Amino acid sequence: MAGFTMTDISNEDIALVEDAARKFIKTEVAPHLDNWEEAGEFPRSLYPRAAEMGWLAMGYPEEFGGTPSPWKLRNALTIALARAGGSGGLMASLFSHNIGLPPVVRHGSPALQREVIPDVLAGKKIAALAITEPGGGTDVSALKTTARREGDEYVVDGEKVFITSGMRADWFTVAVRTDLKNKGPMGISMLMVPGDALGLSRSRLKKMGWLCSDTAQLRFDGVRVPARYLVGEEGSGFKMILTNFNGERLSIAAMALGFSECCFDEALSWAQQRKTFGTALVDHQVIRHKIMDMKMRIESTRAWLQAVSNRADSGHKADKGAEWVAQVCLLKNHATQTMQFCADQAVQILGGMGYMRGTASERIYREVKVLMIGGGTEEIMKELASRQLGL
Repeated sequence: MAGFTMTDISNEDIALVEDAARKFIKTEVAPHLDNWEEAGEFPRSLYPRAAEMGWLAMGYPEEFGGTPSPWKLRNALTIALARAGGSGGLMASLFSHNIGLPPVVRHGSPALQREVIPDVLAGKKIAALAITEPGGGTDVSALKTTARREGDEYVVDGEKVFITSGMRADWFTVAVRTDLKNKGPMGISMLMVPGDALGLSRSRLKKMGWLCSDTAQLRFDGVRVPARYLVGEEGSGFKMILTNFNGERLSIAAMALGFSECCFDEALSWAQQRKTFGTALVDHQVIRHKIMDMKMRIESTRAWLQAVSNRADSGHKADKGAEWVAQVCLLKNHATQTMQFCADQAVQILGGMGYMRGTASERIYREVKVLMIGGGTEEIMKELASRQLGL
């Protein structure tokens, strides 16, 4: 798959990606999804398959086997996969490297980049991000996992929780406190930890949604990691984390839009086929108005996502300053609220069937909250946005 620039992308390129995504979900996901949800994971063979499609490499430098791609194209893929009925759990784990690898791409040494990135983009290895801790939640600056330097190694002790792909990741990008005397953000660093490191243990977590995503709590008991696995410099981890969140929040907004559209599609199809009181459900004004309320929120989300993404793709640093960060935060809130509204309305329109496992709307209804919380809660997004705007 050749690299793209903003000006290279045509409607035909986007249509090809969207068509491939729909076919992928229809043939390789939908027939098995219920079983994967019950099992709590999907086959690892899906990673190299997604790599063959060129999806895992989108947005990464060519020198690592990546395909430079603007957000416009990456969003199109995310939205299409979600709209076609792919589960949030599948997408979260299949693309967990998109939050695990960026710090390595931006700040890792050339040797570390060569060791980690190519195998992940080829679907041979799985990468995950490990930041959140049991007692910290969104308060990243207060993290307690430590990494003390002993010669040519770091010794890691602590716990992480809610880690997507946590049960089977081969690489973890871990936020650690390397300055044990500094309890604030400047004492935080980023460290790569191999999944097979001695002293690393994993416990599977049971969740409301994202059932086929393997989510784990990690424990580090004297885990020894080569010092060369440090990402960037000591003390620079907090800034990396803040930067990393911007891309994650854009992706969440795109995913939320896709799932909103999925709910809309299912609700409209049901309303057109379902007969009540001798007429199609959609012939009732109250149902048509519900559908239009969904459409209104979807289109506003689509326009906002496009505007914010275009600025990210522009290449001008001025377009990605504090005001842009505020836009990303508020967009993330708006998109997930749109998803929440559409899921609720779809389940209502489907009635009893909307409460049954097997409908996309029921699954999305359960998955709404993780997107409203993950990548920064609604409350944190509002506060961060207000501060970026100088309020």
